[in-house]
Amino acid sequence: MTRYIALLRGINVSGKNIIKMELLRKALASLPISAVSTYIQSGNILFTSDEKNPVVLEKAIGDLIAEVFGLEITVIVVTPEILGLAIEKNPFAAKTPTDSVQPYIVFLSDEPLAENHEALQAVDFQNDEFVIIGKVIYVWYADSAANTKLNNAIIERKLKIRTTARNLKTIKKLIELSAKD
Repeated sequence: MTRYIALLRGINVSGKNIIKMELLRKALASLPISAVSTYIQSGNILFTSDEKNPVVLEKAIGDLIAEVFGLEITVIVVTPEILGLAIEKNPFAAKTPTDSVQPYIVFLSDEPLAENHEALQAVDFQNDEFVIIGKVIYVWYADSAANTKLNNAIIERKLKIRTTARNLKTIKKLIELSAKD
């Protein structure tokens, strides 16, 4: 059995794509996964499965959400080890976060093609910085994540892949919770 974390994009944000976590946990009982728990309302699902292919799990969870809740949601499934590696490789680790400014990690459904990477690099994001390493984008917002052009929508449009972002605090908590289950 492998421990996984499903990261859902755009759940319960600004009154859109509302899914109650209790109802989601109940719906997930129909899938071949176990030890299901959720963390905060933004769509973080911790679970265990015999399935070795995360893409199969992404599709199963996405299809279930579409069927039960009527929402087309990006689902990216990772392991706690992948989250740990993402933290270890953070090129902004030396920067000091504040209440409004902290590093974000954007998880990608696939590695971006070089020409799409270049298209994203060509956009002027003012003082916001990002680094792409494999299937992860590390983001440092100069002001805050709320006041930026460097968001999931533009990243998806330029890279032509699905994404979901989490702040470092959430990622660390997901790693901690996955170790307890």
